[in-house]
Amino acid sequence: MGVVTYEFEVTSLVAPTRLFKAFVLEGAKVYPKAAPHAIKSVELEGDGKPGNIVKINFVEGLPFQYMKHMIGGHDESNLSYSYSLIEGGPLGDKLEKISYENQFVADASGGSVCKSSIKFYTIGDYVITEDEIKALIQRSEVVYKAIEAYLLANTDACN
Repeated sequence: MGVVTYEFEVTSLVAPTRLFKAFVLEGAKVYPKAAPHAIKSVELEGDGKPGNIVKINFVEGLPFQYMKHMIGGHDESNLSYSYSLIEGGPLGDKLEKISYENQFVADASGGSVCKSSIKFYTIGDYVITEDEIKALIQRSEVVYKAIEAYLLANTDACN
């Protein structure tokens, strides 16, 4: 098994506190509303504490039926959270898990930057390429931008 770490940032016009609420505290409600073209439903197995599972079910026609995240934790005062993709989605037979650490920080324009550190845990001798990593991140950014658009269009959401 190998571990590859990749860091990246995504900017947003939305304030960091609203993004944190949308992604972490109210994600089960927001995801299907913001990205109905991709996400059918979100199920929380437990009470949202570290170690609990979040199952994201995708609409028919996408490459994956679902994926499961294990909650690592969140810190509301630092607007940070962590989780690991442990089942389904892009893992296939080459990745054991993908762990994410994210933090939303304010930028000078009143929007925010999401700073992410992602660790890809590979199976056996498999070596993940930078192109594969970028493709996985691009899929995540589509949902990120859909949630951003939802928050911009629904100014009363996640306040």
